[in-house]
Amino acid sequence: MDKFVIEGPTPLQGTIPISGSKNAALPLMAAAILGDSPTTITNIPKLRDIYTFNNVIRVTGCRVDFDEDDGRLTIDPKNLTHLEAPYELVRKMRASFYMLGALLGKYGEAKVSLPGGCAWGPRPVDLHLDGMRAMGAEIDLEEGYVLANAPEMMEGGRFKLEPSSVGATVNLVLASVLRAKEFTIENAAKEPDVVLLCKKLSEMGANIEGIGTSTLTIRGVDSLKGAHIRNASDRIETGTFMIGAAMHPQSNVTLENVDVDDLGHFPETFRKTGVDMDINGDSIHIKAPEKINPTSIETAIYPGFPTDLQAQWATMMTQADGQSSVTDTVYYDRFSYVPEVVRLGAEMNVKENTVRINGKTTLKGASVMSTDLRASVSLVLAGMVAEGKTDVLRIYHLDRGYEDLEQKLTNVGANITRATQEE
Repeated sequence: MDKFVIEGPTPLQGTIPISGSKNAALPLMAAAILGDSPTTITNIPKLRDIYTFNNVIRVTGCRVDFDEDDGRLTIDPKNLTHLEAPYELVRKMRASFYMLGALLGKYGEAKVSLPGGCAWGPRPVDLHLDGMRAMGAEIDLEEGYVLANAPEMMEGGRFKLEPSSVGATVNLVLASVLRAKEFTIENAAKEPDVVLLCKKLSEMGANIEGIGTSTLTIRGVDSLKGAHIRNASDRIETGTFMIGAAMHPQSNVTLENVDVDDLGHFPETFRKTGVDMDINGDSIHIKAPEKINPTSIETAIYPGFPTDLQAQWATMMTQADGQSSVTDTVYYDRFSYVPEVVRLGAEMNVKENTVRINGKTTLKGASVMSTDLRASVSLVLAGMVAEGKTDVLRIYHLDRGYEDLEQKLTNVGANITRATQEE
């Protein structure tokens, strides 16, 4: 097991390229199964979750070719015969559950393990299953697996997502584009990942009305063709590096290959910290402020503040001049990072779904333990402004969602090395 050893504090100076989005790529990979010919997706990051999902898809009989150097992934569904996603793979990553919608949609039958993934918080799949039942599918649970069956063409109907859910929206779209006469999803997620999926399915031949709105109406078509698709850039990686660039007063960083339109309201919230930010095409230039303004936030569904950036934001607020708060309205128990940042010297207190932060505090290096993907990266950001050596343990979480993280940060001045963690 690996760890990061970080020596700080270090300002960041230079250019960071933003990688392709894991969260956008995974639904596109599932959609490739629905085509009658190969689909090629570019701008794919080299991440553990991508490799895992490649293997999930291969189990079905699909051919999957991943050119890592070029970021090009080709999926050929011609020989797909095995309509199952097994526990030993699905348990590693929740997004493998997209196989349920894809296999049900393409073949009217699926056997998919209930998912695993990050350790924090209950994220039940009830919405996915209830939506498929509303569509007309028969859904049963047996020994930890979901068994789904559908007639040749389901009648469809209407289903309201309460609450709105990216994962459930994706799965219901995948299930319905080939197999439902007419199916309407109310309170559908509007995140860029969902919009991109629906646009690309439309290019493959799907009939989807209301793309980009909270009401999607899907009318089943006879077949879909393969496509050439550019994956989106990672908006959460973009936000993470924006925050990291603001935390040291001498930092001056340019982010490239950014899909700026996918950032929602985040840039305007970010400006409130006092940062000097210039957006030019697909690049963002950031000059850190001498003093960070304390800025409180509440997470919200897109285009609001992303829950996937709240840990990083709270960590930045430890370096702000004054009090602030971070409230997560999406996941109430996503604060496992707080005791670890406190170990570094932060003054943070969690009550229910809000963490209150007293800044500015001097952080000092220590050993800290990451528990999930975004918690892990918040500890890296803290370590880069802490005095002395910080060991960030269990960084396998980071390898799931950040491509070449230590190399990208080292290239702009951070002092980060990967080492073997002693048990």
